[in-house]
Amino acid sequence: MMNAIDYLEDIKKYGSIPGLDSIRRLLDEIGNPQEKLRVIHIAGTNGKGSILAMLESVLRRSGYHTGRYHSPVLFDVREAFQVDEQWISSEKLCLHVDKIKRAADRIVSRGFPHPTSFEVETAIAFSYFLEEQVDVVLLETGMGGRLDATNVVEKPLLEVIASISMDHMQFLGDTIGEIVYEKAGIIKKHTEVVLYPSDDEVYQVIKHVSEEQHADLTVADGSAVRVLKQNLAGQSFSYRSQSGHYYEKITIPLLGDHQIYNAITAIEVLEKLKKYFCMGIFEIEDGLRHTSWPGRLELIGKRPYIIRDGAHNEDAAKQLAVFLEKNFTNKKIFYIIGVLKDKEYEKILEIMAPFSNDLYAIASTSPRALPAELLAECARRWYRNVTVSGSVRNAVRKACKDAGEDDLILIFGSLSFMKEIEEIRRDGTLSEDCRAQ
Repeated sequence: MMNAIDYLEDIKKYGSIPGLDSIRRLLDEIGNPQEKLRVIHIAGTNGKGSILAMLESVLRRSGYHTGRYHSPVLFDVREAFQVDEQWISSEKLCLHVDKIKRAADRIVSRGFPHPTSFEVETAIAFSYFLEEQVDVVLLETGMGGRLDATNVVEKPLLEVIASISMDHMQFLGDTIGEIVYEKAGIIKKHTEVVLYPSDDEVYQVIKHVSEEQHADLTVADGSAVRVLKQNLAGQSFSYRSQSGHYYEKITIPLLGDHQIYNAITAIEVLEKLKKYFCMGIFEIEDGLRHTSWPGRLELIGKRPYIIRDGAHNEDAAKQLAVFLEKNFTNKKIFYIIGVLKDKEYEKILEIMAPFSNDLYAIASTSPRALPAELLAECARRWYRNVTVSGSVRNAVRKACKDAGEDDLILIFGSLSFMKEIEEIRRDGTLSEDCRAQ
């Protein structure tokens, strides 16, 4: 297993190179498994994983064999490759890594560049899903869409465009219009497209690309939602879909207004999928009710409340701020935050500033992480009490010491340190530190 992991780690040195020539060579070398799979393809800035988790939960409860490929992972490289909501086994990962490595070596021997890490992992996913004979693949873009390695799928069942905002500007463009255009690059000719409730600027670009591709566009309608209940245990709502079907009460465990919009996007997708898969209102309601997606506004402790969230860009920070305003206006809040240096961390800090004066700055183990000292220096512009913590574990320990049992500790920023939080949670340190106060 370590040889496979070492290989996947080593090939990160080839960087991230947008384009499809290299991934096409690699897939052609192994027989183009993507051509034999039924694929739902999703692009967007935020919410891709949540929407796919909802779709997978419903499809599984409808009796279908699912494959899901997503990034980044929170805990383990095996998490990226899931069949029936279960990570790939170590043994099967080794087999598929060896297969793709040999194919990559043959390509290099012919004088072509070595495929990037994401291209290799994408090929592993297609190879694994074909071997497992899944009924449907839920495929998430890594970054962008038009030139993303996943965009080799020529005939997806349909495309989904999740929430889009400013992110990865060094690759995708400096304006929202440019970024939306890149995301819309997954839309293929004569297909069906479902769009998350979006503002007019996003909608117009997606509409234009859909028309160029003669694709049928459906937009989830945020105005057709009626919220029934929201609390820290979950939320419920009613919704009338664009086809006119009325969902009287949908319950989801995921928190935040944006998750309701993700859910209605998933509902519109599921309505389109009824022509391919047999599913009814019971399976849809049950699947949404039991959706699990760790690390997204996830309550992981009480007394004090502890929530972790992967908000790592401006739009996600705005969604998180709305959640705090609705649920924790009378609570003292302590932030534990770490970000990657290529993110708009100044905007994130400013958006979140009205809700807390206390911030613990950390840095993940990622080589792209912003040093905690630099993050703290920036944070002092808006926060009264800023502490540099050497690790997530130290930050949690300090926050638990400072927080009362009715306060909130919010751990957010880069998804890259969610693994460290999970390790603390699993070894009991999280509950011990907070319970001892």
